Amino acid sequence: MKNITSTKKQLSPKQPRSKRFALQRGRREELLGALKARFEKNLNRHKGLDWAKVQARLEAHPEKLWSLNEMERTGGEPDVVGQDTKTGEFIFFDCSEQTPEGRGSLCYDDEALESRKEHKPKGSAVAMAAAMGIEMLTEEEYLELQKLGEFDTKRSSWLKTPVEMRKLGGALYAERRYNRNFIGCNGAESYYSGRGFRGWLKI
Repeated sequence: MKNITSTKKQLSPKQPRSKRFALQRGRREELLGALKARFEKNLNRHKGLDWAKVQARLEAHPEKLWSLNEMERTGGEPDVVGQDTKTGEFIFFDCSEQTPEGRGSLCYDDEALESRKEHKPKGSAVAMAAAMGIEMLTEEEYLELQKLGEFDTKRSSWLKTPVEMRKLGGALYAERRYNRNFIGCNGAESYYSGRGFRGWLKI
């Protein structure tokens, strides 16, 4: 499938968020096409849900469509994995087979980034997720994702880490090896080319 490149229009910050983060028409149609194809190819991830309703909600929230495009652009291959029964919102997870290629070599957060005196990575997972307008998967959400397939069999993903653990200097990551899911902990300042992060978005 064609890679979807960056898309944010250069619009005035005084405009509403939905305008400032709008995708150009051609890019929007390309992204919707990619999302529809993935939705139809992986029906096991969203049994009982209808693409037409998903698309209608996407088109009603263009600022969220921009965030989905950022997930796609960085290799996350976002797909619907459920629906919030209270709000009607659809839930998208990064469903790429391995942790997204465009999010590697990141330490956990900016505090960890600033703590490194040399050989700093290019950024942090927490900051990149915030810039994209998405949330990082928690341990529980990651294990729910693994029920839909086998992910991160060769790479690993940072997870949203409980505050108590982060205060002690650590951060969680996850991977799948030997037909099992593993949750581990590293120093938050560490980074690896084979470790990114996975996110989610409600629309």
